[in-house]
Amino acid sequence: MLDGYKLRYYPFRLLFYILVLNVIGVLAIYSATGGDKSMVAKQIFGIVLGLVVVVLISFIHYRNITDLMWIIYGICIVLLLSVLLFGYSPEGAGAVRWIKVPVIGQSQPSEIVKIGMIVCVSAFLGKHQEDVDRISFLLIFAVIAAIPCILILKEPDLSTTVVVFIMVLSMLFISGISYKWVLGSLAFVIPSAALFIFLLLSNSVPFLRGYQANRILGWIYPNKYADINVQQDNSIMAISSGQLMGKGLNNNTFASVKNGNFVSQDQTDFIFAIIGEELGFVGSMVVIVLFALIVIECFRLASKAKDLEGKLICVGFAALVGFQSFTNISVATGLFPNTGLPLPFISYGVSSLLSLYLGVGLVASVAVRQGKN
Repeated sequence: MLDGYKLRYYPFRLLFYILVLNVIGVLAIYSATGGDKSMVAKQIFGIVLGLVVVVLISFIHYRNITDLMWIIYGICIVLLLSVLLFGYSPEGAGAVRWIKVPVIGQSQPSEIVKIGMIVCVSAFLGKHQEDVDRISFLLIFAVIAAIPCILILKEPDLSTTVVVFIMVLSMLFISGISYKWVLGSLAFVIPSAALFIFLLLSNSVPFLRGYQANRILGWIYPNKYADINVQQDNSIMAISSGQLMGKGLNNNTFASVKNGNFVSQDQTDFIFAIIGEELGFVGSMVVIVLFALIVIECFRLASKAKDLEGKLICVGFAALVGFQSFTNISVATGLFPNTGLPLPFISYGVSSLLSLYLGVGLVASVAVRQGKN
């Protein structure tokens, strides 16, 4: 279990950045919920349990985990199917993405699937490194990656599907795929984007629900679809009202985003609006810099990994945290269409928090085994 374990390589800096985000998250959740101590207690419980998970996972050699690729992949598929068969929608949530889990309560399986896919993709690409440019291999890889993405999209959860897609593509790129495939993909994506917008305007995109299409159209044509952007507009006003230093945590002015009920799910999807309003530009930049440092640290650890599997685990987690945090903040500031993604390590949600800490544990397992065998 402790094969190759070197404590001096433990990623303490990575854990420090994450814990600072956790503290900011707890303070923001307390303020957003009007001092709901039960929600804050659950979040703190998730943080403590998550740290325990990190320590335990780091003891296990990551290769022993990637060797279980097909078992983990099967568990991911079963979890996603359980949502489609037995899932439910909490009040006001809309989409059916949750199942009941003892102790934790409501859980969103797609969160754990993100980490499961990091393990599976790392194992598959690591074991077939020499085949990565073969079209037959890429077709098989596409099918393996597409099945969970399709199941997540069926919930429906377009935003999480996009996150998993970007994460998988990032790992494929790092695996050493030829630039011919990369350039060829770009040549395909540009006209496809134009075709997508054309089909969107005619309401003919087969995998989009009506509200999803409207959110994208509202982002492209804000004046024409003004009602769609109300929450984002309110979020932008809240962030700008914080100015340089913010109004202070737990402010009780009626015009605040939380007291005026100007956005829904302000403790999860729009928690960055709370941070911007109460901690201002300075607090917002601290959060953004911390996410950047997490991504940089994961890439640094990837560069020191002893094999491709370890490198891909670190890169996959960096892509997950980096793209998801960028998307959440972009939604809160109006740069992206409205989605339902939580802000990693900050938004309320024990299942999301524990899933992310599983990823941290995997990165730690790689970090403590860097260097020569």
